[in-house]
Amino acid sequence: MCHYDGVALDWSRERTKEREMHTVIAGGGLVGLTTAAALRRIGHDVTVLEQAPEIRAAGAGIGLWANAVRVLDDVGVDVRALGQEITAWFFDPAGKPLRANGYDDSDHRFLLVPRPALNTVLADAVGRDRIRLSARLTGFEDHADEVVVHLDGGESLRADLLIGADGVHSRVRARLLPGSDAQEHAGHYAWRAIVPAGDERPEGTVLTIGTAGTRGGYTRVAEGRTMWMVNQFETGPLPGTKRDRALARARNLADAGRHDELLRMIAATPEDTILENRIMLVPPLPHWTGSRVALIGDAAHGLSPHIAAGGTLGVEDVGVLRTALATSDPTGALKRYEDSRRARFERVREFSAAVEKAVGPADFAERYAAFSHWMLTTAPG
Repeated sequence: MCHYDGVALDWSRERTKEREMHTVIAGGGLVGLTTAAALRRIGHDVTVLEQAPEIRAAGAGIGLWANAVRVLDDVGVDVRALGQEITAWFFDPAGKPLRANGYDDSDHRFLLVPRPALNTVLADAVGRDRIRLSARLTGFEDHADEVVVHLDGGESLRADLLIGADGVHSRVRARLLPGSDAQEHAGHYAWRAIVPAGDERPEGTVLTIGTAGTRGGYTRVAEGRTMWMVNQFETGPLPGTKRDRALARARNLADAGRHDELLRMIAATPEDTILENRIMLVPPLPHWTGSRVALIGDAAHGLSPHIAAGGTLGVEDVGVLRTALATSDPTGALKRYEDSRRARFERVREFSAAVEKAVGPADFAERYAAFSHWMLTTAPG
């Protein structure tokens, strides 16, 4: 027996259905693998389709807030040993720490986990034999009683459900909602890497709010490993190498020698290990589901990473979807899931826009704490 959002779920009882539900999950990242692990716990026969030749992580580290860790606990995945617990402070370019009044540590605490280690643990929880690598979805047919999933090479899979967890460039979304392509968050880029820890302070700087729309910092992500990150809105021209571009933005975070350790860290990072990403957004969608198909995670609601909660909110999706499927027929469950999550994301988008438009470090600290407090203290669905 376990509980999620006040709902008691007896996995053994839920497995007494006439037959197992066969669910195909497109995407072998954080949300796809978590979905597979969660649905296995309620008796689904799952198949994960990952178009890459191996389970790998797109990114350096990811912050998991308490609401995501609870879902992972419920599906039998303990991630605490993988990462570092962070209690965030925000900083101005002079190094002054900032927190908004009226909020406490619980509103600023999350677990920072290396993505590769996290995906490895999740893949093991799902079962490697249930993950098909180099499997590229090309389309599907959504019927009232089944979904037929088509793969590159001509193979088709018949299933009860198809879950699109295939990110901002989702093929499932493209078929379900033609014309819903991800859009550039104009001028917004991010740079990051995980490097061997040096003599920088272990607690890091988490996030400095700099000039020219720049934000960034560093933090210890695991024993002996530190992650640095820099992002900028309205970047303008991007000359030079990835390292040059990251260093140029990192200088916006430093006053009078402040953050020299960040600049040294970036300067010493091998070029081929630096991740540089143009930020893409999924536009608000008219619906997230069909008869037997549902979008989840970034495929449904990919937002800018400046609120540092995209992965957490995707895992939250999983908890809500699993609860709905454990207590309703598939069609009713997908409707319940969609109604709940779309309503929540209307508020998430409002918070995201407010945080993006914060004027200065103090305003940022205030707006971010308002978001994190709301996220952690309101029901996910």
